[in-house]
Amino acid sequence: MPKRIKRGKKKQKDNLSETILTLLRKDHSKPFNYKQIAAKLGLNDASSRNHIIKTLKHLQGAGSIQEIERGKYILTPSQNYVTGRMDISSRGKGYVIVEDREDDIFIKNKNLNKAMNGDMVEVYVFKRMKGGKTEGEVTRIIERKRTEFVGTIQVSDKFAFVECPGYSMYTDFFVPKSKTLNAETGDKVLVRMDGWEAHSDSPIGSVIKVLGKAGEHNTEIHSILAQYGLPYEFPEEVETYANQLDTSIQEEEIKKRRDLRKTLTFTIDPRDAKDFDDALSFKELENGNYEIGIHIADVSHYVKPGTILDDEAYERATSVYLVDRVVPMLPEVLSNNACSLRPHEEKYTFSAIFEMNKKAEVVNQWFGRTVTYSDARFAYEEAQEIIETGKGFIPANISITDKEYTADQSIVDAVLKMDALAKILRKRRMNHGAISFDKVEVKFILDENNNPEGVYFKESKDANKLIEEFMLLANRSVAEYVGKQNPKKTFVYRVHDEPDDEKIAALENIIKRFGYKLDTRDRRTTASSLNKLLEDVVGKKEQNMVDTLAIRSMSKAVYTTHNIGHYGLAFDYYTHFTSPIRRYPDVMVHRLLQQYLDGGKSASEEKYEENCGHSSDMEQLASNAERDSIKYMQVKYMLDHKDQEFAGVISGVTDWGIYVEISSNKCEGMVRLQDLRDDHYVFNREEFAVIGSNSHNVYRLGDEVVVKVKNADLVKKHLDFTMIGHVE
Repeated sequence: MPKRIKRGKKKQKDNLSETILTLLRKDHSKPFNYKQIAAKLGLNDASSRNHIIKTLKHLQGAGSIQEIERGKYILTPSQNYVTGRMDISSRGKGYVIVEDREDDIFIKNKNLNKAMNGDMVEVYVFKRMKGGKTEGEVTRIIERKRTEFVGTIQVSDKFAFVECPGYSMYTDFFVPKSKTLNAETGDKVLVRMDGWEAHSDSPIGSVIKVLGKAGEHNTEIHSILAQYGLPYEFPEEVETYANQLDTSIQEEEIKKRRDLRKTLTFTIDPRDAKDFDDALSFKELENGNYEIGIHIADVSHYVKPGTILDDEAYERATSVYLVDRVVPMLPEVLSNNACSLRPHEEKYTFSAIFEMNKKAEVVNQWFGRTVTYSDARFAYEEAQEIIETGKGFIPANISITDKEYTADQSIVDAVLKMDALAKILRKRRMNHGAISFDKVEVKFILDENNNPEGVYFKESKDANKLIEEFMLLANRSVAEYVGKQNPKKTFVYRVHDEPDDEKIAALENIIKRFGYKLDTRDRRTTASSLNKLLEDVVGKKEQNMVDTLAIRSMSKAVYTTHNIGHYGLAFDYYTHFTSPIRRYPDVMVHRLLQQYLDGGKSASEEKYEENCGHSSDMEQLASNAERDSIKYMQVKYMLDHKDQEFAGVISGVTDWGIYVEISSNKCEGMVRLQDLRDDHYVFNREEFAVIGSNSHNVYRLGDEVVVKVKNADLVKKHLDFTMIGHVE
C-alpha cells in the first residue's frame, strides 16, 4: 500500500514537471515566476504553489530550466526549436516540414496547439521516438496561412457553427448569432477567424459574406474562388478608372511605333475565345527569306505603374479559367476590347519580328512597339483545315468581297509556310531534349444554364502547335536578348528545374509494372526516354494515368529573376512575353524589355523577385481553382448517370480506397475498401494493390474495372463508386 502512494506522488510530480515545461516552451523567450505559472495553471492554493516552487527547483537542478533573475525562470536554450510549415493531411495527421531537414516532424493532435494546415509554426522537437519517427509539439504560431475560410453554416437560436471541408480542418468555427450576417442553415459562407480562446475547442469566427445555398451552381463556383482568395468582380473604382482610359488609336502615338498595318496579319485562337492577345504576320522577302512577326497586345501602354488598375492587375496576377467562365486579370474594356487584337481593327502592339530562312533559322530579329491591323481571325479548326487540305475558305467573320477573298488566299499560303517552319522548330526542340507533354484535356459541353450535357477531349493538332512554336520562339528570344546583356540586367524568367531524382525513381517503379522503362543516365537520356514513354502510352488504357504521373514527377515551373533555364522546353533562356492580357509577369517583361531597349539601367532585383514570387503563388492558386471547377463539373455531370455502369482504370490505390478514372469522360471517384463486400481487402504498398485476404483477388494500379456511381457530392466535389469487378 505505501508503495502505491509513492508511485502516485511520483506520477503527479512528473505530470506537473511536463505541464510547466510545456508552458515555458510556448513562450520560451519570456521569464516566469512561480506566481505567474500558478495563475496560468489555475492553481492558487498554498499547497499547489509550494509544489510548483519545489518542481521549479527540481527542473533547475536537472538543467531543464534556468533562473535568469531571482525567482524568474526560462527554458534552458536548446537546439530543439525549429520553424517550419504545418502540413495536416485530410485524415488528420500532422507534420511540420522544415527546410533543409531530411525528416518531417510528426505532431500528435493534442500537440497541435491550435495550429492549422499551412501555418508557419515554431516546434519543440522531442527525441526520436520508437520506430524512427521524430515527434514534436507546436509552441508558437508564427503566421497563419489563412484567416478566411469557406464553409457551410448550421444556425441555432443563439449561435452557429461553420464546417469547412477542404482545408484539412480538425474543427469547425463557432460564430455568435450577431455575426452570422443573417445566413441560414445550409448556406455557403465566407467566415473570418477572429480568435481562438485558450480553453476552447473551436476558433471564433464572423461571417463576412453569404455565398448562397450549398449545391447551387453559382454558389459553388463563387465558393471555389473564395476558397483560394480569388475575386470574381472588380472594385467599382477600378472599373471606373479603366472605362475612362483613352483607348483610341492616335496619330501622335503611331509616329513613335513601327507601322505594320499593311503587313498581312491574322489571329488563330480557340473558337470560343473572347480575348486575342497574340497575332502573327507573314511577309516574303526579296532574298527568299520570310519575315514573321509575333504581335502581342501592348497592355503596358494602358496599365501604368502606380495606378489602381496596375495594383489590381498585380494582386490578381493572372486570369482564372473556370469551366463555365473566365475571371479576367484586367477589366473587360481592356481584355475584350482595347487590348484584344480583333479582326479589322488597328491596335497598339509589342512585337518580336524575325527574319527566317527556309531552314527555320533566325538570321535577324527586332523587338519593339508597333501598330498592327488584323486581316482575319481563325479558329484552330479553320487553320487546321488549311493545313490538312492546302485550300482556303472564307472565315465565318469575313464578308465576301474581292479584297477580303484575296487576303484569304494569301493567308492560306502564309499558314502553310509557317506550318512547315513550325514543324522544323519543333523537331529541333525535341532533338535538344524538350519533353512533349500533350496530356488529354477534358472539356464540357454546357447548356444555357451551365449544366454539363456532354464531355469531349481537346486535342493539340498542327494548328495549335504552329501557334505554340512561334510563341515559344518569341518568349525564348526575348529572354535570351536580355539575359545575354553585359552588364547583367534584372529580368523576369520562367524557369523549370530538373526533375527530382526520388520522383523519377517513383515513376520508374510504377511504369515498370506496365512494361515501360526510363533511361536516367543523364539529362538528355531522361528527356528522350520520357518522350518515348509518352508516345508509347498513347491510346493505351493507362495513358492518362502515366501522363499525370509523368507531369507530377516534374518540378514546377516558376517565375524568378534568377535564370536556371527551362528543363521541359530544353531552353537556356525562357520568359513569358506573349500573354499580358491574362498574366502579370508578361506585363513586367514588356516594361523591362522597353526599359532596356531605351538604354535604361537595370531594375531592382529585390523588387522584381518579390513580384515573381507573388505571381508564382497566384498562378498556383488559380490552377487549384481551375482544377476544383473541373472536379465540380465532373461530379455534376455524373449526377445524371447514377445507375449507369462505366469502364475505367484504377488510377490510385491507398489503405482506405481504390481510385478509378472512367475512360469515357476522365471523371475520377473512389471505391471505399469497406464497400468491397466480397472479401476483406488489405492494401499492399509494394504491389500498388489491394488484395483479398481469402479469395486473393487483386485490384492493382492500372487494372481495367467496371464501376457504378454510388454517390455524387457536389458540395465536397467527391464521387463514390461501387465496384462491379474487372473488365472481362
